[in-house]
Amino acid sequence: MSATAILDHLSVLGEVTRSRILLALERHELTVAELCAVLQAPQSTVSRHLKALLDCGWVTARAEGTSRLYRTGRDAMEPPARRLWQLVREQVAEAPASVLDGRRLERVLAERRTKSQEFFTSSAGQWDRVREELFGRNFHFQALLGLLDDDAVVGDLGCGGGQVAEALAPCVRRVIAVDDSAAMLQAARRRLRAHPNVELRRGRLEALPIDDGALDAATCVLVLHHVPNPADALAEAARVLRPGGRLLVVDMQPHEREHYRQQMGHVWLGFAELQITAYLAAAGFEAARLRALPPEPRTQGPALFAVSARHAASTNGSHPRSARSRLRAKGDGA
Repeated sequence: MSATAILDHLSVLGEVTRSRILLALERHELTVAELCAVLQAPQSTVSRHLKALLDCGWVTARAEGTSRLYRTGRDAMEPPARRLWQLVREQVAEAPASVLDGRRLERVLAERRTKSQEFFTSSAGQWDRVREELFGRNFHFQALLGLLDDDAVVGDLGCGGGQVAEALAPCVRRVIAVDDSAAMLQAARRRLRAHPNVELRRGRLEALPIDDGALDAATCVLVLHHVPNPADALAEAARVLRPGGRLLVVDMQPHEREHYRQQMGHVWLGFAELQITAYLAAAGFEAARLRALPPEPRTQGPALFAVSARHAASTNGSHPRSARSRLRAKGDGA
């Protein structure tokens, strides 16, 4: 650092108010108004000193909405400048004015928390509406997918048009999506073309084209009611999951809409809790947890449930269908 530069820094730090500003910003990022409250100085004075500090790189600023937040930039300064500040700081920090600045800074930060609490106190009854207006209804469901292991291989069993696979793809290493309908797989291919880690395969849920223990987790969303024998489908899900892997089934609770059989090819008019948990237990799953899903506004279909269960470790490390399942997994893709 040149002699001229160090003299410029001495000139900047030689003003006590600027040193007090630096000391406050070293503790917390602040707005001009907050600095005025901390230093008990008019805005014109604080703004003038901030400009001098900005020009020399002692302070940086960033925009946040309509405000500008300032913080110390000393970490980006050259070592001689940082050593100079250390010397000045030792003298300024113990001065009575700086001690009072520190107390006022605590009050300023406390007021920030108080304003936030006041907002939630006054808006508690309307917060759901406010949050939905600002961010939408289902953003948190997308965020919760971040809890998935990003190295996981997940099966979307009965993938349909690919909605579930599309949600999973950004959060895991690989998705294997299976469906028995060529038309559905074509629709899924169009939807998922931006996700190269999704592999589409054609196959029935009762004869999945996936190797034994290939999946860390699997989903079966609104498809089990189309399957003539759900017990076989769940046994296949257990086969393709590693020991300890989890299965999530979403389907309809029991209903009496008989016309669904003719209109949409439903084989089952929903599943009772005891029925679905018995299927899971027979297939080798344990720790099943079922909960009813609250209906979305303006929906017209039957109530839904979600049940998750863990694949129990096999006692002999094999499955009676292992040999022919390996042959299926090498068969046709989508």
